[in-house]
Amino acid sequence: MNRYTFAACGHVLLALAVTMFSGRPAEGAVKTETVKYKAGNTEFVGYVAYDDSAAGKRPGVLVAPEWIGLNDYARSRARQLAELGYVAFAMDPYGNGKNAADATEAAQMAGALKKDTKELRARATAALETLRKNEHVDASKIAAIGYCFGGTTVLELARSGADIAGVVSFHGDLATPTPAGPGQIKAQVLALHGGDDPFVPPEVVAAFQEEMQSAGAKWELTIYGGAVHAFTNPAADGRMKGAQYNATADKRSWQQMQNFFRELFGPAAK
Repeated sequence: MNRYTFAACGHVLLALAVTMFSGRPAEGAVKTETVKYKAGNTEFVGYVAYDDSAAGKRPGVLVAPEWIGLNDYARSRARQLAELGYVAFAMDPYGNGKNAADATEAAQMAGALKKDTKELRARATAALETLRKNEHVDASKIAAIGYCFGGTTVLELARSGADIAGVVSFHGDLATPTPAGPGQIKAQVLALHGGDDPFVPPEVVAAFQEEMQSAGAKWELTIYGGAVHAFTNPAADGRMKGAQYNATADKRSWQQMQNFFRELFGPAAK
C-alpha cells in the first residue's frame, strides 16, 4: 500500500530527554561490541548492540550513519534499538573506522560514494550480511535505518534488491544516479523527510515518488512541516546552515519507525 503522509510539526516543544522511551531494561542489560568485517579487500569496523538479558533470536536492524562516519550518534541509536528489543549493527561506511575530520572532508567522502552506487551498495550489503550472521539475530527478520547520508545508504540498499523486510530513511537524500527498475525493490520503504530541508528540494522529493511508483515498491513518505535537514540530531544546531534539531519531528519519526517495525515483525521483545 502506497501512502503519502504529511505530518505537521510545530516549534520545538520537548527537551531531548522527553524523546526517550519508558520501559527500558535495567542499566547494563545492553551489551555492545566492536565487530570487524570486510567488503572486498577493505576492513570495516562496525558496532553491535543487543540486550544480553533477552533469550532467543530477535529481529536485526542495520544502522547507517551520517556522513561523518560511525560516530557516537550512530552508536547511541544502535543502543536505543537494542533497548527496544532488536539487535542493532551500526555500519562503518568508510573503512577502518575512519571518520571525516570536518564537513568538507565528509562531503568529499560521502559524495564519492553517492556517485558510486555500486560501491556504496556493496559496503551496505557487507554490513548487512555481518548482521544477518549474528548469533542473536533471526535472519528472516532484518531491516535497516539510516540518518542523512545513512538514509541515502539504506535507500540504495533497497534499490539493490536486498532481501530484507524494510528500510527507514531519516532525512536522507532521496536522489540517486541509479533509480530502481520495476520489481527491483523487495523491501518496504519508509522515508521520513523534513518539509523545509534545503538539501532535498521538492523536485527531488517528486522524483523519488515517481521512482517508487514506477518500481512498484511498497513505500511511504512522511513530510514533517517546518523541519529541515538532520532534524533528529541535537548536535545539528549550529553545525551547518540548513540543518537543525527538531524535537517534535525527532520524537514522531522515531515512533513511526517503531510502528513500521511492528507491522514488519510483530511486537518488539521489549
